[in-house]
Amino acid sequence: MRSPKDEIEGELIKAITRGLNRSIVLWLLSQGSRSGYTIVKEMKNLTGLSFQPGSIYPLLYDMEVRGFIAGQWVERGRRRIKYYSITEEGRQLLDRLKKLFRMPIGELLEDLIAE
Repeated sequence: MRSPKDEIEGELIKAITRGLNRSIVLWLLSQGSRSGYTIVKEMKNLTGLSFQPGSIYPLLYDMEVRGFIAGQWVERGRRRIKYYSITEEGRQLLDRLKKLFRMPIGELLEDLIAE
């Protein structure tokens, strides 16, 4: 059984990660186009947390509707796979987020992970 302290810690980690999901997706796609499946796997590798496709695909859909990413269907044998890439609007948003993280909040984050 988990202690109350462990539960609070887990909830805090999930909340912070959830808040960064869109930023992480934009950063991943700034490195090159990826399928949704690949994004799910890379999110786990980057954060150490498991992500369900049911939480990532709605996020991708929302980001696509808002114009931050674009999806393109590709035929792979008998399968159709949607690959996502960052748009110019997405790059501009990512640049603004990078600037935000360089501000004092960035110093706070660096201090938190320095230990």
